[in-house]
Amino acid sequence: MTGLNPSLWADRPGMGKLLRALSAEAGETRLVGGAVRDWLLKLPVSDLDLATRLSPQAVIERLEAAGIRAVPTGLAHGTVTAVAGGTPYEVTTLRRDVATFGRHAEVAFTPDWKEDAARRDFTINALYADPLTGELFDWFAGLEDLAARRVRFIGEPLARIAEDHLRILRFFRFSARFAPDLDGPGLAACAARANDLMALSRERIRDELLKLLALPAPSATLSAMLAHAILKPVLPEIVAERVPGLDRLIRAEADAHVQADGLRRLACIIPENTETAMEIGNRLKHSNAEKSRLIQAATRTPVPDDPRALAYSIGPAATLDRLLLTGDARAAQWAGPLSAYARPRLPISGKDLIAMGLAPGPAVSRRLAEVEHRWIEAGFPADRNQVMAIARDVLEVR
Repeated sequence: MTGLNPSLWADRPGMGKLLRALSAEAGETRLVGGAVRDWLLKLPVSDLDLATRLSPQAVIERLEAAGIRAVPTGLAHGTVTAVAGGTPYEVTTLRRDVATFGRHAEVAFTPDWKEDAARRDFTINALYADPLTGELFDWFAGLEDLAARRVRFIGEPLARIAEDHLRILRFFRFSARFAPDLDGPGLAACAARANDLMALSRERIRDELLKLLALPAPSATLSAMLAHAILKPVLPEIVAERVPGLDRLIRAEADAHVQADGLRRLACIIPENTETAMEIGNRLKHSNAEKSRLIQAATRTPVPDDPRALAYSIGPAATLDRLLLTGDARAAQWAGPLSAYARPRLPISGKDLIAMGLAPGPAVSRRLAEVEHRWIEAGFPADRNQVMAIARDVLEVR
């Protein structure tokens, strides 16, 4: 393929104005990376990144002169976010690495497109396109790899991983998305340097793992990761015996027309033990809500006849997790209602029980809990008189 059709991006908000400000007509600015790759694969494109020969300061000056908001999101690494037509675009000056530190790098700016491409991770991510003509630029056989559905490191894989340890997980995530077979040299390098993952922040590991698990078909890639002990340094609890359960969950999500959820799938592949779920949630720096879902998912008890009764106590997301993880056939029926679920409020309070003759004290909260339990069993009636009747029955008041 020699080029892309510029109509793919020409109508994006503020694009024309942005390209004029950055001298695209003079060859100073090009489209780069994931957008080019995904357009070539005829996949949806959301974010659009630009690479430019212009210095970061020149980018800011030109944007401001054109009335485009410039946000210095990463000036040290050459990145400015341009907000054109209400849409953010990342604009990054061409760079070359001066020194790398496992995740961070000291960079120098360069006018050389190939030098900028050489510091990117995979060949399929190092594709550039002229934004006015659609002409493609490819220095490392990325187009060939894209056609072959191959994820391949640029340069020597061990060296590239030493530069940035996160590339281990990115190799598997991009392979799960684009490649039916793992590149041999890349896989060998990732296995050899798996212990490097221990140097990464746990948030980085979490985010990459959840992205991988949320892909349409991650099981084969996950199995390869486990076979080569990729996750063992940071998540030894995940073992190959859990993968068939992941396949069942993916089928259940499809049958219920439920969107893939990386957190739910993570819950599927860790042991069904609440203490372990809590420990993993803490280790990966999950939010309290996410940790709660992991813990609730570790308890695979059946969902009651009315799933809203469970949603009332553990939340709708955790309830849907339970339906899917237990293979409950009602998942399809309840997926919609649970997505719209709003926790109802008990129409009466302890003051009502006191007004009915119950003496103030600890007994009020206990009896109110009994009323609430009966109210849940009754299907959460909103009518206050009906709930007062339940309360009278609990207090044996006539």
